[in-house]
Amino acid sequence: MAGTAYTIFDTMMGRCGIAWGGGGVLAVQLAESREIDTRRRLLRLCPDARESRAEARIEPVIDGLSAALRGEPWDFSDVPLDLGGIPGFDCRVYAALRAIPRGETLTFAEIAKQLRSSGAVHAVGQAIRRNPFALIVPCHRALAAPGDTSGICANGGTITRRRLLSLEGALATSGPSLLDVLLPFAPPRQADR
Repeated sequence: MAGTAYTIFDTMMGRCGIAWGGGGVLAVQLAESREIDTRRRLLRLCPDARESRAEARIEPVIDGLSAALRGEPWDFSDVPLDLGGIPGFDCRVYAALRAIPRGETLTFAEIAKQLRSSGAVHAVGQAIRRNPFALIVPCHRALAAPGDTSGICANGGTITRRRLLSLEGALATSGPSLLDVLLPFAPPRQADR
């Protein structure tokens, strides 16, 4: 198929979308509250994309995205990205993000330092906010400050970022989980007789 295409697919977090072209993946859209909103956000990034069945080369990427959203480890390092039209600095930031291991995080300042642009912390944050490749370029692993999971990730908000980091085990030392908080309030269990 020539040109740009997209498809919507099911995951544990809802209906997500992916767009691709001849050069590789163009965008990944995580699930919005409604499928129509997922489509709209994806088509804002790729307005010329036409809905299509996933090509054979895109099917493993969809499988990986679905697996990652179930909390399974997945390696996206070999997924080709179509970086046409993306500023060079952003491409460097995305390469640095792709190198952050699962279960770990870096701050914007640490990424800027790795890029030998320590004065570009704000520019790193802006590149992360523009990231069109959710999960493949794991912007959820980049934090404004150590342990600060607030702030907007390119493709979702604070809740999405915390959920993804939790699935990866990156929040193990950040306090009690939701289960820990709710367990004391659960009704007592009846003893078996």
